[in-house]
Amino acid sequence: MASSKARFLLAATTTLCFLQMLQCVHCSEFVVGERPGWVVPRENETEMYNQWASKKRFKISDTVIFKYKKDSVMKVNKQDYNECNSTRPDFFSNSGNTAVTLDRSGFFYFISGATGHCEKGQRMIVWVIAQEAPGGTSHAPNNAFFSYALFVLLAAFQFTYLHN
Repeated sequence: MASSKARFLLAATTTLCFLQMLQCVHCSEFVVGERPGWVVPRENETEMYNQWASKKRFKISDTVIFKYKKDSVMKVNKQDYNECNSTRPDFFSNSGNTAVTLDRSGFFYFISGATGHCEKGQRMIVWVIAQEAPGGTSHAPNNAFFSYALFVLLAAFQFTYLHN
């Protein structure tokens, strides 16, 4: 009997893990600025990052990757973006290779945290579109549902084995 329960758990866990992975089959990774990466733009190219972003179609669960040297990236609100204010970011990284997952629809605002770089155009607005379901209704992938389902399944399995 334990053998059939173990096989059931393995099959159920595998299925849930597979469903979890399927959520990002259509996710994309975008390297910000592509070849030059996240650098201070030339004087006459201060809108280069917004022009780059406007040519992309970002979806929920996509990832933007910032590659840079001796710099940083910050996710800020709209007002701080407009003012190049780096004193209260929602997110900060200076690792040189920063990946940010776009976890909702709407606008994301990014600036360089290095002094003077934002004012020289090292900033970008990313617009994430709401995803359309086949019936025309918007939805976002729900990682919490799959994680919760896996937790309940594993808890039930443990309860069964611990009490038999």
